[in-house]
Amino acid sequence: MQLNDTFLPSATLPPVLVPVTQKAWQRLSDALEQADNIASMTNQSLPSNSWEALSEVRREALARVLAVSTFALDTLTRFPHWLVELDVAGELDATPAKDEQVCWLQEALEDADEEEAMQRIIRRFRRARMLGIVWRDLNRPPGYTMWDTAQAVTWLAEVCIEVALDWLERFYAPRWGTPATRYDGSPQRLVVLGMGKLGAGELNLSSDIDLIFAFPEKGETEGGRKPLEHQEYYTKLGQRLIAALDAMTADGFAFRVDMRLRPLGDGGPLVGSFSMLSSYYQDQGREWERYAMLKARPVAGDLDAGYELLASLKPFVYRRYLDFGAIESLRELKAMINREVKRKGMLSNIKLGPGGIREVEFVVQAFQLIRGGRDTELQVTSLHTALNRLPALGLLPQTIVDELLPDYAFLRDVEHALQTLEDRQTQTLPTDDIDRERVAFAMGHEDWPALVAQLDEVRQRVRQHFDAVISDPEEDVEEANDDACLGLAEWRLLWRGELEQEEALNHLANAGFHEPEKALKRLYSLYHSRQVQSMQRIGYERLDALMPLLLDATAENETPDTALARVQPLIESVLRRTAYLALLRENPHALEHLMRLCSASPWIAEQLARYPILLDELLTPETLYTPADKARLADELRQTLNRIPEDDEEAQLEALRVFKHAQILHVAASDVAGTRHLMKVSDYLTYIAEVILDAVLTMAWKHITRKHGVPEGLNAQEPAFLIIGYGKLGGIELGYSSDLDLVFLHNHDGKGSTNGPRPLDTPVFFTRLGQRIIHLLTAVTPAGSLYEVDMRLRPSGNAGLLVTSLAAFEEYQRQSAWTWEHQALVRARVVAGNIALAARFNEIRGDMLRRERDPQTLRDDVVSMRHKMRDHLGTKGQHDDSQGGAFNLKHDAGGMVDIEFLCQYAVLALAHKTPALITHSDNIRILETLAESGHIRQAEAAQLREAYLAYRSRTHRAALTGGKASVNAAEFQAHRDIVIALWQRFVEP
Repeated sequence: MQLNDTFLPSATLPPVLVPVTQKAWQRLSDALEQADNIASMTNQSLPSNSWEALSEVRREALARVLAVSTFALDTLTRFPHWLVELDVAGELDATPAKDEQVCWLQEALEDADEEEAMQRIIRRFRRARMLGIVWRDLNRPPGYTMWDTAQAVTWLAEVCIEVALDWLERFYAPRWGTPATRYDGSPQRLVVLGMGKLGAGELNLSSDIDLIFAFPEKGETEGGRKPLEHQEYYTKLGQRLIAALDAMTADGFAFRVDMRLRPLGDGGPLVGSFSMLSSYYQDQGREWERYAMLKARPVAGDLDAGYELLASLKPFVYRRYLDFGAIESLRELKAMINREVKRKGMLSNIKLGPGGIREVEFVVQAFQLIRGGRDTELQVTSLHTALNRLPALGLLPQTIVDELLPDYAFLRDVEHALQTLEDRQTQTLPTDDIDRERVAFAMGHEDWPALVAQLDEVRQRVRQHFDAVISDPEEDVEEANDDACLGLAEWRLLWRGELEQEEALNHLANAGFHEPEKALKRLYSLYHSRQVQSMQRIGYERLDALMPLLLDATAENETPDTALARVQPLIESVLRRTAYLALLRENPHALEHLMRLCSASPWIAEQLARYPILLDELLTPETLYTPADKARLADELRQTLNRIPEDDEEAQLEALRVFKHAQILHVAASDVAGTRHLMKVSDYLTYIAEVILDAVLTMAWKHITRKHGVPEGLNAQEPAFLIIGYGKLGGIELGYSSDLDLVFLHNHDGKGSTNGPRPLDTPVFFTRLGQRIIHLLTAVTPAGSLYEVDMRLRPSGNAGLLVTSLAAFEEYQRQSAWTWEHQALVRARVVAGNIALAARFNEIRGDMLRRERDPQTLRDDVVSMRHKMRDHLGTKGQHDDSQGGAFNLKHDAGGMVDIEFLCQYAVLALAHKTPALITHSDNIRILETLAESGHIRQAEAAQLREAYLAYRSRTHRAALTGGKASVNAAEFQAHRDIVIALWQRFVEP
């Protein structure tokens, strides 16, 4: 077949590439003619007329391919009929489905009866598919992107690996047998883990494939001529699989295989059992191996077993805490690459050089390593997917992602263009002028300088984003301020004890320390402590890197002595969990917030020392000082628990506790910063408890109903249960360390039993549910407990049932409740549970509180109870008219409890006349309602409200600053006199 020179439209090519393309076309034309002659001699038919029938669009596409890709030219020269076949199959416009490719290769291998034939077929199959991929990549059908090319190459690699493995298993079964079944009776196969870009599903055009081989269990093969230990069998099979893909034959290779990522690299066994791999990564796994395992994905063999293996390795890859230590490893790895790049003069390498492909990957993988354990959305192998998820998690602004994604795609397109030339693994920009123009043309640029200009712009942008994430904090300080750099050097010498004592004391004094001797002694004791001296190298290096920054931040604080004294216990508590040292070092602003909060509140300092995981909260100041409202709290907790399997109760309990401590830290931070009014502080603390109670009720209900089913007539999907909050919880006045006064109610007649696999009598079912709720709230985990729970306000107190029906509760309130129990009911409200049952409870509460009572009996009961509490809990020797001395803000005469009792007395005495008094359960709004209804004057209500808030404010402040509930009476005498006067006027004339 002879096609003339006008077959290819040269108008679509830049002038410099026209001679190149004409020469390429001449080679192809000669090959077509030769193939035509051979076909004629052998009476075969070659569809040369199909070449002549190629459309103008196809001819332009062919000219583009021949201008750029020597690989495509060589392929078409050897197999000229492939272009027509690919065209007819639609493969020039779209990637064939993966399953379809599997079928093609399996059919082609049906007659292969030896490894040589198998290898030849696989190589030709790969070459044909690659011709289609190169064609599509260079001509970009509508909607086709770099990501489509990467996926197509990945699918091709997976197809070749899986089909080759399947062929080898069948071929060697008569000789070696097949592996013994697993303990559960399922067959065993080799597990092939794809690493790197293969695992990510983002292979480049001429990529190596990084693999790890594994097998589930040890044993012996069965059914072969000679049984083999599984280790030997899988090793032999792995060696044959590598040869099937990697061996160089007359047809080249299919894929270069790199096995160096396996445990111990080239020095380790080729294949490892699951138990061996788990033991290795747990005991010997290194930081770079965590980085490598981010992209591990089963690609062939027993995929289910592969996912089982990776699930067991997740704790090695993803830490439960924010692991800023990982960023040091990435920084070291990048520094090593930079040295290698510089040594070998590889600055023009678009993968490893500055602003290259690897730096984008490091940015994404840094977030995955640091936060993947907490933000499980990042536990994905695909860079494209992970990068797109960063904005929603608040880790990178959308604007940066909108730059990094197209910049990364551009760099990968350049990489593909380089590799398209000769199907060679390279990321180095060419030096040959013609090759440069071919790459520029492939990228859609007029010439090489135009491409370089865009490339420089992209690499500069990538380098800026990379530096923002990976750069060393001390380097940032050095660049920003030489004086600050000198300051850090001085602090480092002081920390290490390398300054003379007088010089060290002068430095501390000049930095604002009022007691430099104590500060120096404190630092000396820490540095020479057994804990520090016995630290492992990496831990000590992290501490040594942090301390100059910490001391510098301490000196910036208004009270450096206090700040150092309060933050030191935190540092001591994390000496064995040095990722937290890395967190503080990597985030200087977190250090600032740490000093600010610890110097303001020893309670916050103590919480951070007890639960260092709360340091994570210092990273986001926009939320640290802005507590979430109830809706946002519920949403955050729901998302947190949704990331954890329902059957992993330990992880759920830990997540609940971390959530609670973190949210309370936000409230405390806003409190000490003065951005929240006292009532708002209590509101937020109450919201946290309500959201947690709702989640705990749901967890307990699911746990009990899974085992036992539900009583007749109830819906298993919705808890038929109420949690009633009394006291501070009911009155929306929770403090930082408040316990929860709870009562549990249900609305079932108590008859019958549950309908599950292990039935329970209905009363026992509800008792178990209540016990479960208490267990979830009070169980101690590494993050402490949720809340202390007080159930003594339930009907009949400790002698009563743990869970009561609404009917029994109502009867008790009507017939048996003491006056003090009705007082408690004033501050009772539903905090979690079924909406319909809540309405019924509110009716019962309203009926009880609106009852008309004998005024004298009510007064006597309230006064009697108040005197008992005051005698038992108040300051000894105090009297109602006492002046000076100590004053217990809560229990002494004129204190908070007097105001609370006054409100409760008023509700019980007046609600039958003024039903609005039962609307609210908190004291402030009860006082407002009393004033609005004319029972007390507005001025009196304002005085009581002012006194109550003043007392509560001091109590809150005492909790945060370590103060006591007793104060000097003179300080609050004016408030106290007013409360006593109103108490004597209204309650105790």
